[in-house]
Amino acid sequence: MLVATPLETLRAAVNYWNREHGPLGVVPVFVMPPKGEPRNRWLTKQEAARLLRAAAEANEHMKRFVLLGLYTGSRASVILSVEWSWIDFERGVMLRRAPGEREDKRKRKPPVRLAGRFYRSCDAGRAADEGNGQKTVIHFRGHSLRRVQDGWDAVIAAADLPDVTPHTMRHTRATWLMQAGVDIWEAAGHLGMTTTVLENVYGHHAPDFQDNAAEV
Repeated sequence: MLVATPLETLRAAVNYWNREHGPLGVVPVFVMPPKGEPRNRWLTKQEAARLLRAAAEANEHMKRFVLLGLYTGSRASVILSVEWSWIDFERGVMLRRAPGEREDKRKRKPPVRLAGRFYRSCDAGRAADEGNGQKTVIHFRGHSLRRVQDGWDAVIAAADLPDVTPHTMRHTRATWLMQAGVDIWEAAGHLGMTTTVLENVYGHHAPDFQDNAAEV
């Protein structure tokens, strides 16, 4: 996840003011420090199992949150917004946005096929939720959630994974897909990510990465 630094925010604010309310007599030039390497921490299968075990021991909503994160690679905001009606249990396909909602070109939300293990584990919960009129998959004490930070902090502490964030699950899914040799177009569609980003950031995880070049 890209987060603007304070200096980048100041530059954007100055440029906006100059453009919309200026012009300024002198427009300052901001010299940005070199960007660090992106943090693409991902989980091994063993670490993912620890995370899921800790989430399941915590409560149902954290278990579902982690399952959806690991098996769809969706962003946290998407996971929290998913409603039961968005999941086609017969086809095993989940929508990432409400029917009729316009697609965001920067943060794509295409449908995603679910692993059987996910919707089988959630089927009983779905029946109970629908009986209680609960629409969203992720909820706590009958209320839909906008964030799970407190629950997440408790889960990663129990799993002894202090450097892991919800976005780590997206990195993990992308990495696993590349390691499994999944076609890049299929993987990009599954994640809602461009093939360019997937190849540039995660391509080195592919089992055949630079195979031909290495043997020359």
